[in-house]
Amino acid sequence: MSIFGRLAVVSVALVALSHLPAAAASKADVEAQFRKWVLSELRLEAEKNGISAKTFQAAFSGVVLNWSLPDLAPPGFPPPKERKQTQAEFSSPGPYFNEDRLKKLAATGRGFASQYASTLKRIEKTYGVPGSIVLAIWGRETGFGVAKIPNPAIEVLATKAFMSTRKEMFRVELIAALHILDGGDVTPADFKSSWAGALGQPQFMPTSYLKYAVDFDGDGHRNIWTSVPDTFASIANYLVKKGWQRNRDWGFEVTIPATVSCAQEGPDLAKPLSHWASIGIDRISGKGFPSGEMKAEGMMLVPAGRDGPEFIVTPNFYIIKEYNNSDLYALYIGNLADRIAYGSGAFQGAWGDVGKMLRSDVAAMQKALERQGYDIGGSDGLPGYKTRRSIGQWQEKNGMQPTCFPDVSMKGKLK
Repeated sequence: MSIFGRLAVVSVALVALSHLPAAAASKADVEAQFRKWVLSELRLEAEKNGISAKTFQAAFSGVVLNWSLPDLAPPGFPPPKERKQTQAEFSSPGPYFNEDRLKKLAATGRGFASQYASTLKRIEKTYGVPGSIVLAIWGRETGFGVAKIPNPAIEVLATKAFMSTRKEMFRVELIAALHILDGGDVTPADFKSSWAGALGQPQFMPTSYLKYAVDFDGDGHRNIWTSVPDTFASIANYLVKKGWQRNRDWGFEVTIPATVSCAQEGPDLAKPLSHWASIGIDRISGKGFPSGEMKAEGMMLVPAGRDGPEFIVTPNFYIIKEYNNSDLYALYIGNLADRIAYGSGAFQGAWGDVGKMLRSDVAAMQKALERQGYDIGGSDGLPGYKTRRSIGQWQEKNGMQPTCFPDVSMKGKLK
């Protein structure tokens, strides 16, 4: 065979090799690294944390890496591609509050309020958290316990602790999960989580389970997978331990007059509800604020600036945010709870189109405001209350009608 023929054969062979599943060998190598990590490094860490050898062995029996999970960064693989930074807060929040979904959840929630009335009454007496709030969180997190939570928790947490983009966080959660198993509340077979490692009907991370889960049905086990009383009490206990204030509402939808600046929001600018009422802020329903709330502190909240519903919220609103750090989440829970408790409906203020901006664009605006001396709470691209009110203050200073929300039209002016 001529040299050209031999080169042709080699070329064909190389092309063939290039089409082989190259990642398969890499995955096998990563699996081997994972097994070594579990049996050496992780086992020693578990032992130092007081996890019994029996529990550790049972927990990892048959556990392999779950390659289908999101946000993985396997060793030796190319780093994950940066995804386009779009989130609900950067466009109209309206779709987040899907009316059909909320109506269904509210109807189901009212049914459960009746079915579990005595248990919820005990919960409210013990913890001071309204049953409607507990039901709203239960409904939002797992559809009142019917959502499928099929993943073996140890497999999820171990995979993420070994090769996710947030390994250290999940390593802490994995050790906490081993403590749960060691305590005997649940068996490895029943120890199920979401793809993110959140457990049971309240969707607690393992560290939260250890701090807040409650045995309310008295069977000697904290069971947030199949026990409704334990689920209710655990949600309520979580909120109380975070600072829930007994006998206070979560907040009220209001109308803020055009003469009142929207750049007054935030928990650090709290004032008595009587103050907000005195400057013309009224409940949109036409009802007055409850007399018992008038001397207590409330905070302005304009999650979409002037282009959306407006609120005066209580400190309990920010306790709901401890469950999920999002204004929209806390508003969703508050609205759903009101629907369950009072039969009310959607927020009356319309959610407008507030820009469809990328997180990177918001971050650029934040940096510009920061350079001008505004306290925007960090240039993370998330338009929190400090960013919103700084935008309002900047707009007022520059002779504009304040909208208190990032807008595309500001990009050329705010540099």
